[in-house]
Amino acid sequence: MSASPEFVHRAIATAQADELAVAVRQAFSVLPPASSVAVALSGGADSLALAAVATAVANTCDVTVKIFHIHHGLYAEADNWVQAVKKIADDLGVFLVIQHVQVDQNLGLGIEGAARDARYTAFAEMAKEHGVDAILLGHHQQDQAETVLLRLLRGTGVQGLAAMKPDHIRNGLRLLRPWLDIDRAVVLRLAQALAAEVGWQAVQDPSNRDERYARGALREKVIPALLSRWPSWVDAVTRHARQAAEATQILNEVAEDDLSKLDIDSADKSFSLSSWRDLSPTRQKLVMRFWLQKQAVQMPSERRLGELIKQLRQLHALGHDRSLQWQHGPIKVSCVRGRVILVSS
Repeated sequence: MSASPEFVHRAIATAQADELAVAVRQAFSVLPPASSVAVALSGGADSLALAAVATAVANTCDVTVKIFHIHHGLYAEADNWVQAVKKIADDLGVFLVIQHVQVDQNLGLGIEGAARDARYTAFAEMAKEHGVDAILLGHHQQDQAETVLLRLLRGTGVQGLAAMKPDHIRNGLRLLRPWLDIDRAVVLRLAQALAAEVGWQAVQDPSNRDERYARGALREKVIPALLSRWPSWVDAVTRHARQAAEATQILNEVAEDDLSKLDIDSADKSFSLSSWRDLSPTRQKLVMRFWLQKQAVQMPSERRLGELIKQLRQLHALGHDRSLQWQHGPIKVSCVRGRVILVSS
């Protein structure tokens, strides 16, 4: 890997953003020696700041950095974003991989969910092809707070309110989010310093402010009202996420114990419907969420999960398997000879 450009260090000093470098260094410390990581670079302010800091820090941590960019093909401006990303990679002297994806809008996940699903699937494939051990994501404290609000409004449970994790496995790929506890203003100061230093102009994804999408509507309509009445709402909501994460750890221990008693098949991860029925209704739902989570399935809403639970209970009453039809994005849950199994559709 090439030496980190000096302009990154100058920009970090100018922006008084040492805490960003400290957080990235701490994230690298959990990786094995000589690891390879990729920064998910959209070209936005958060991700370009992360690419700069990760490159600067990697030289002292025995870590090799690459850059991954996903072209979703959803906006005409996306080709221009590729050019912006290429300039950043060139200036940093970092290997760049660009992947075009098709966003399937017929998965029942909405365009935001479908794009996210396509993105993480692509990241897993790219990481395998290029020998990457982990993906770095530039989510910060406000992103975390927004995620908590969106999940609350969608009726998610305690596990969902824990929101994003700083170190998480998805699709078999390790995802690191070192900046979840850092104020967005710190990240933006660094992005502005980099713009002044080397002319990096952050791209503007129109979906971020598009009220047709949930997060865009939240940013345009809800957050201004929150700021006017509760200026410290981000701190309060992210504190709730940390508390939910602690509660989730306890619930997971209970679910793990329940799941171990459902005659789990080590090969296909199916479980016994009759054993599941012996659990209390509350623990049936808890273990179902845990089972889906362990298989890296995007967690369904409370309503969607309720539909699955209802069908499973009816299956036992009807005494046959064929009526179960529960589709969730690219997967579905089926019941075969009294065993509940997850299959790709």
